[in-house]
Amino acid sequence: MPDLSHGDAIDTAAVNSLRSAVMRLSRRLKHQRVDESLSPTEMSVLGTLSMCSSATPGELARKEHVQPPSMTRIVALLEAKGLVRLEPHPDDRRQKVVTQTERAEAMLEESRRRRNAWLATLAEGLDEDEWAKLRAAAPVLEKLAHLS
Repeated sequence: MPDLSHGDAIDTAAVNSLRSAVMRLSRRLKHQRVDESLSPTEMSVLGTLSMCSSATPGELARKEHVQPPSMTRIVALLEAKGLVRLEPHPDDRRQKVVTQTERAEAMLEESRRRRNAWLATLAEGLDEDEWAKLRAAAPVLEKLAHLS
């Protein structure tokens, strides 16, 4: 594990560069959305549901790092837009289970297709060495995205 706590100029510069690049790329990717009426948080919740198929609002709140009352509001908005449904929890009648609708699945698929096409177009501007480095970095960036 790298030691970044000593304020080493090279590590500080690398961390700063990584942060800046990831934020710029993220902002540009957000502009490739299919449905502009959804917030980035709403899209993220749909993406999480796509990966886990269903979850309680509390589980979604933990996964999305938001407070449970906020997730309750987000789920209500998504339900009103026809993108999720609430069903009774199989083991706990006090809870509900959130699942995405077919409409949400189709929207997410189109969003992924559009964003992938946009990134592929950008990647065409890279040389083979840059593309190989980016492919190698993808799993590391994925790991960073899921560390707490």
